[in-house]
Amino acid sequence: MSAPGSGALAAHLERLIAIQGPLTVAQFMAEALLHPRHGTYMRANPIGLAGDFTTAPEISQMFGELIGLWCADCWQKLGAPGHVQLVELGPGRGTLMVDALRAAAMVPPFRAALRVHLVEVSPVMRALQRAALDGIANPPPVRWHDRLAELPDGPMLLIANEFFDALPIHQFLATPEGWRERMIAAADTGFRFVRAPGPTPAAALLRRGCPTDQPGAIAEVCPAGLAAARDIAARVLAGPGAALIIDFGGRDPRGDSWQAVRRHRRHDVLADPGNADLAAQVDFGALALAAAAAGAAVHGPIAQGVFLDALGIGMRAAALADRGDKARSKAVHLAHHRLTAPGEMGEHFKVLAITDPDMPACAGFDSP
Repeated sequence: MSAPGSGALAAHLERLIAIQGPLTVAQFMAEALLHPRHGTYMRANPIGLAGDFTTAPEISQMFGELIGLWCADCWQKLGAPGHVQLVELGPGRGTLMVDALRAAAMVPPFRAALRVHLVEVSPVMRALQRAALDGIANPPPVRWHDRLAELPDGPMLLIANEFFDALPIHQFLATPEGWRERMIAAADTGFRFVRAPGPTPAAALLRRGCPTDQPGAIAEVCPAGLAAARDIAARVLAGPGAALIIDFGGRDPRGDSWQAVRRHRRHDVLADPGNADLAAQVDFGALALAAAAAGAAVHGPIAQGVFLDALGIGMRAAALADRGDKARSKAVHLAHHRLTAPGEMGEHFKVLAITDPDMPACAGFDSP
């Protein structure tokens, strides 16, 4: 059970529960993050030292630069089209895109072909992204969209870094009667977990092999993530194009991975909704199956450290370290370690590519 609910969003959630009964975890998560007035992402910047969490692009410019060069390589393998959409889902503060565009300038025809499209629903984050892109020399045309479906047709290179982990999930509890969805109810002391009395529609998405004979086990599914993977695959096929998904997680959908972070510390997922970041590990196996079923080629998932090493992050780190003083050199090496090392983001984050089947193998991956 959580601490007592507080604030306007908690009151809103309590009203919803009074009207319709207990909420799914997905409903609670969507409201907490994206409520138009009170959601975490809609009213403040959650990224950085003053926010709730830090992302790889904020740790070092090396991350975005290598992603930009990966996109340039894919563009060449797609036949170097005269115009190509460079799409980012959930672009944060715009840091990754700025670094990627700086690296793209190393391939002038690629840089000239780019049309940037940012999929972002938060007005706060859009303002930060606009300011970041306005600060670069000769910025390419940029358009913002609320949804992936709004993107125009044509060749596309898509980046999704820490986007899928924020998509709402459903949780299920194994019981002697079978899987029952985990729900959230209101109580005098705040919010609490309850279970649905019978099967719910989302249970149809549970993958085979979940351990129904282990009462108390938890499984998670993310319908929004599966739909996004199918949509990305369809656009990659029609484009043609390639997409890169980077996030924390693995292949196994079992276990309770739902978590909250506030001011860079773990937080009760049910406490003080709208004032903490909510996320869940990404089931890369499910995303890969969805994209492959749509006809796309799937590469990975592989560990982020393996991917960045293959792209040459070691050489880039050495070059940056040589250009600065001892403090700068130490900062570069620490960032390199954090992004690539086992036990750090290099192991906990995975990378998956979705490409047109006719495109040669993309950089960082051995084969589909």
